[in-house]
Amino acid sequence: MLRLMTGLTLCFALAACGGSRYADRGAGRASAAVPQQSLPFATGPIQQACQQAGRKSASRVRCGCVQAVANRSLSSSDQRRGAGFFSDPQKAQDVRQSDLGSNERFWDRWVEFGTQARQICT
Repeated sequence: MLRLMTGLTLCFALAACGGSRYADRGAGRASAAVPQQSLPFATGPIQQACQQAGRKSASRVRCGCVQAVANRSLSSSDQRRGAGFFSDPQKAQDVRQSDLGSNERFWDRWVEFGTQARQICT
């Protein structure tokens, strides 16, 4: 049960692609009040799925950062597969619960990607 909850939490956290408190700074704010943060940015299937998911906090910057991390840690086929989780979280659950070795290896890569994305993009 703990493994199930951990997996679901990871999927929903990644799908949310919440915006960084620094990424969406208003132009009128003084730069000294908010530290400057440089986040990586890329476009691709994860970035597109993140933005199309329609989450309130899924900023262009945040989704681009998550894609940049995906480019470093996931193959293009893993990215396409994972992008489907944004629109259909049940897919993630099915992969996570699968006994197939290929699904287990993919899930391990996906969890590691989620950990890295959380560390870098928040």
